[in-house]
Amino acid sequence: MHDAIIIGAGPVGLALAASLESRGCSVALVERQEPDRLARPAFDGREIALTRTSRAILTELGAWERLPPDEIFPLRAARVLNGHGRRAMALSPADGRGSLGDLVPNFRIRTALFDVVRERPGIELSTGEEVRGARDEGRDGVVVDLASSRSMRGRALIAADSRLSMLRGLFGIGAEIRHLSKTMLVFRVFHDRPHDRIATEWFAHGLTIATLPLGPGQSSIVLTVTPAEAARLMRIDDADLSAYVCRHLAGRLGAVRIASSRHAYPLVVTCADRFAAGRVALAGDAAIGMHPVTAHGFNFGLMGQRRLAEELSRALHDETDVARALGRYAIGHRRETRPLYLATNAITRLFTRESPAGHMLRQAVISAGTRLAPVRSGLVDLLG
Repeated sequence: MHDAIIIGAGPVGLALAASLESRGCSVALVERQEPDRLARPAFDGREIALTRTSRAILTELGAWERLPPDEIFPLRAARVLNGHGRRAMALSPADGRGSLGDLVPNFRIRTALFDVVRERPGIELSTGEEVRGARDEGRDGVVVDLASSRSMRGRALIAADSRLSMLRGLFGIGAEIRHLSKTMLVFRVFHDRPHDRIATEWFAHGLTIATLPLGPGQSSIVLTVTPAEAARLMRIDDADLSAYVCRHLAGRLGAVRIASSRHAYPLVVTCADRFAAGRVALAGDAAIGMHPVTAHGFNFGLMGQRRLAEELSRALHDETDVARALGRYAIGHRRETRPLYLATNAITRLFTRESPAGHMLRQAVISAGTRLAPVRSGLVDLLG
């Protein structure tokens, strides 16, 4: 019997497996993808803004040192703009720390964490496997039935299988699921003007466009548009897309040239009604799937898996009740994440309202942020 069975070898599932193994737990990690795709994930366009806490967690796991140094991009500051307004709300460290965090490509993080996991002797990795069923048998533990006709037993079951988690529904855990009728389109560009390591989130009329600073003369572009517009932008050639980006950025980065493949992601935000039930717990996006506007979903996932590993390993080592340990994790992680989830949803509703009143209110919020230092420092502390 394994101490924990984790379903889903995304970044949070991989991190949790490594966290538990480092605390002396035996882990089974089940993933439907084949090992080659896990070992060498393709570029997917997503750049992850890692906080100082996330960097510390990745360092503890032995993953940070495996990241290519030339693909770690320090983020000096961020700014928020509204429509055609000239005033921007700027966010920057207030204590001389030098940066808000680091931008790292998602596929590089996945590669580093997978390399950590496959070197750990206490982790049994099962790839190319589909879960057909699972059940909580109380004191006898949990059972997971795989499509290969194999069954696994464990003392706890962790669902890390995406924000549309199958396991969440299987165990009767409800969730708020909001399909936002928007698509996020991401790709890299070369540009003439320097970005000064400043990220920009611009709520223009009819779309949101963000620029994330990478290497010199290179940024990641994040467009939030309607699904129909995203489909059109996926079809047009590089020259037309470059012109589109340059026009909507109003020349802020100078001439722009497409530098990578394009990737589209429908926007869905989710929050489970509870993060644990009996000997089953939810981790990462299966627990709470954030809107990307705050760039904090991945950071929450890393913090949550550390809390879960601490609670579960302590219960296993002390031979105390596993269900109670998972319940403590659930309460703590929900308390930590729910306020920003609600605030983020409110921000996105405010900043995507296409009405004169909405535009005026957005500008008032940004103006307040530019004048009031506590507002800016509060946001930095919240996101850091």
